[in-house]
This record gives sequence, structure tokens and C-alpha cells, in this order.
Amino acid sequence: LHTVIVRHSFLLFLQLHHHPSSLFRPSTSTLNLTVQLGHSSTAGRSECNSRVGVFSMAILLMLSTMMASTLISTLILLAHAPAVSDAFTPPLTLTRTINTRTFQTHIKVKADSSEDAISDFCQGTNEFWKSLVIEPVRNYVEVQPAESSVTATSDALTKLTAPPERPGIPRPVWLTILGSVPTGLMWYGYYKFSVEEELYQYEMQETGKVSGAGGYGTLFPFVFGILIGFPMTLLHIRGGEFLIEAAGAWILLGQVNLYKRVNELCIEDENVKAELGLTEPPLYEWWALLPPPLDVVVGLRQVHFLSEFWRVKRGYPSEDDVIADELFPFISMKERFTLKQFFRRPKYWFWFTKEWEDCDDIPFLQD
Repeated sequence: LHTVIVRHSFLLFLQLHHHPSSLFRPSTSTLNLTVQLGHSSTAGRSECNSRVGVFSMAILLMLSTMMASTLISTLILLAHAPAVSDAFTPPLTLTRTINTRTFQTHIKVKADSSEDAISDFCQGTNEFWKSLVIEPVRNYVEVQPAESSVTATSDALTKLTAPPERPGIPRPVWLTILGSVPTGLMWYGYYKFSVEEELYQYEMQETGKVSGAGGYGTLFPFVFGILIGFPMTLLHIRGGEFLIEAAGAWILLGQVNLYKRVNELCIEDENVKAELGLTEPPLYEWWALLPPPLDVVVGLRQVHFLSEFWRVKRGYPSEDDVIADELFPFISMKERFTLKQFFRRPKYWFWFTKEWEDCDDIPFLQD
């Protein structure tokens, strides 16, 4: 409800901010309106005052909603304070050393390895942000056992709307594009949450440790950062731009980490590696830091190989993906190509460049 109110308040504010002529005939800003009010007629002043009231009401509605959301979030944090504290506090190991002459008590702090520390941080982050999500949403996206909703014969709509499962649901490139493009990438947000939560739960089941913050810890810091930072920037409140930049950095680092984990999954088991036809990890993680469209290249390859990994883990038969196999061959290439290799081999770019020859005569594209 708060999100809906804030969204509509933002839309009204943006309309008034960027198109003031629709409500204020002579002016282009609130300051100009104030100046002109002093020189307008009584009738004009009355009309403009009423429109200023609408403008002020939109701002007050946004501010009150933000304050209410902050208050509710604070109360939730206070209610969950013990759990949050336990999640972030490293365990202490108490040992008693007994000497024949004297009793000595030593408190030794458990020295966790870096792997354990990362796992503890990721689990604490996931639980913290999960506590901020309302229960009906948590219940719907709760990770289910494999084939609770999706089987090898499930249709596209079932796969698009299914909650996460363990092992994860194979979502090929064509399905991901089908859900993302018509919804303006809104479904891709759900995809991002689902794959992160599926990997999180899969790692917990297999090793008892995690290397990612899960769907809650990866997606919701970004969402909250944008929802809070964007209105702060519009209202010229300090810290707004920092929140937006921090949210972007968080989701970007999460994407780099996702590529790293997909690489590890694809080659950790020789049977899976052979089934996928790989001889090396398929992705370069740092490509996530490249500008568009190069970051999209590695992003689509991540979608493809993660989907293939879950397909193999579930024992499903291989299925054709016209997007990855025919239209954009680079997506399903088994080889991990470099930037130079990608640019000098146009036959892997698109379906209409398959007959093009390699650009081996360009010096700066040579290895």
C-alpha cells in the first residue's frame, strides 16, 4: 500500500514539476508562481492558490508516506532486534582450561575462516531484509521442493509465475525475454530474486554455507535504496544521490558474484561439466562492469548456462532455445571468449552474420 501511494504521489509530483503549465498558466515553477501571485488579480490569485494547494498536497503526501514507511520499518527492526543481532554477531567459544595447581578460565574468540565470515554475513543480510517484507509476499515466494509447481512439461506461464524451487527452475533465454520485455523488465526483477534465492537455498542444502545474500539480501537493498534515494534527490535532500549510487553498486557487485557462482556450479562436477559440453568456466565475471551492450552479452550467457545447469540437475531433456541457439549464437557458445575474440568473429553475433568471415586482419584485435 505504501509503495502504491508513493508511486502515484511521485507521478503527480513529476507532472507538476516538469509540466507546470498544465496547472499553472503563467508560470514555470513554484518561485515564479509566488512572484506572479503578488501582481495578479483577486480571481487569478484565488485560482492559483487552489492549484498551489494541489502541488503542496502532493509533496506533503510523499513526505508523510515516507515518514510512515520509515516508522514502520523502524518498528519492525526493533521487533526483530534479537534475531538481527544474533545473525550479525560472530559466535564466541568459551573454554575452561584446568591446571593441577590453579583453575584458569580462558575465553577464546572463534577465529572463523574468510569463507565462514562471508557465509555469516550473507545469511545475516538475507534474514535482515527478509524481515522487512510482509508475510503474504514471503509465503508466496518461499522456496519449494523441486517440481512443486514446475515440471519438465510445464508451460511458459507456469514457469513465469512459479515460486522459486530447489534445485532451481530452468529458465532459458527465450522464457526470460518473454517475461521481461512485455513487462518493462519488471518480471526480470522477479527473475533476479528467484535465481538468487534458489542458489542461496541450494548452497545451504549442499554445504551449509552460502556465498551470496539470496533474493532478499540482493534485490531489496537496491529497491529500498532507489525508493528512498530518488525522492530525496527530487526534493534536494542530501544523501539522495549517494543512496542511489550505493544501491547501483550493490546490485552490480551482486551480479559479478552471481557470474562467479554460475562458473563454479558449471565446472564443480565432472558429469555436469561433460553434460554441458564445457572445458572451462563459461563467463568472465568482470564483464558485468562493462557498459551496454557488452554487459548484456555476459548477462544473457549467465541466463543460458544457469538454466542449463538446473536442467541437468533435474534430469530434464535438452530443449531448443531459438534465441540462444539460432538468433544470437554467442549466447550458447561453449567457449569462454575474450573481448577481442568476440569482436573479430562476427559469425557468432547474429543470425544474419553467420556467413561473415573472421576479422583476423585487424591488428588490434589479435590476441
